[in-house]
Amino acid sequence: MGNLNEKVAVITGATGGIGFQVAKRLGKDGFTVVLNGIEDEAGAKRVEELKAEGITAEYYGFDVTDEEAVTSNITKIGDKYGKIDVLVNNAGGLGGRSRFEEMTTEFYRFVMALNLDSTFFASRAAIPYLKKSDYPSIINYTSIAGWNAGGPGAGVYGTSKAAVHAITRALAKDLAEYGIRVNAVSPGTVDTDFHKQIKTTKPEVFASWKNNILLNRLGQPEEVASVVSFLAGKDSAFLTAETIQVGGGQGLGI
Repeated sequence: MGNLNEKVAVITGATGGIGFQVAKRLGKDGFTVVLNGIEDEAGAKRVEELKAEGITAEYYGFDVTDEEAVTSNITKIGDKYGKIDVLVNNAGGLGGRSRFEEMTTEFYRFVMALNLDSTFFASRAAIPYLKKSDYPSIINYTSIAGWNAGGPGAGVYGTSKAAVHAITRALAKDLAEYGIRVNAVSPGTVDTDFHKQIKTTKPEVFASWKNNILLNRLGQPEEVASVVSFLAGKDSAFLTAETIQVGGGQGLGI
């Protein structure tokens, strides 16, 4: 069992993009960071990068849509450290695009599993270990798509993220008696590999996205990480069941 004085944060989907910046920020905040991903080579590389900055980090490779793998790995992490202080359910994604008429059941289930099931599986497995923390917190990721239902072909993604918004509040209600706070961030358009395809094939479309953002620019992953840091820390002690939009006023652009 680990040193109970050290703070432990588990971040799913943390080998790139926003997730890695969250791991780096929480590491700098003094957490031991446990990164999850499905690309083991990238995971090992990211851990070395963090260690080079003086951050204590390790990597666990597992698929967040695999119930058994999530449960066994979160249990291993919790048993190793004796507790989990912060769970960041960062893993998720678009999964592709499909209109409902031609959408396969397989695609529907995959996107729901990637965004909603993963949040449920990881949270359920972590709860016994969060209860052992003095300052426990779960941080989920919804999206502007959870409000506007997503762009063309992203309807099921929007549906899954609306569900994450609801499960955030439901978990907050369920876990308040244990002092476990549950909040979410809702990133707007952030300049990461998430948008790589459109950035390379239609750069003019990608460039135009800032026109719908009040601050007239795209977000950076570090700007989401700073809000996650706030939610994981003591300055947000009286915040639970909240979703913070980190989008520069997206949807309100003129």
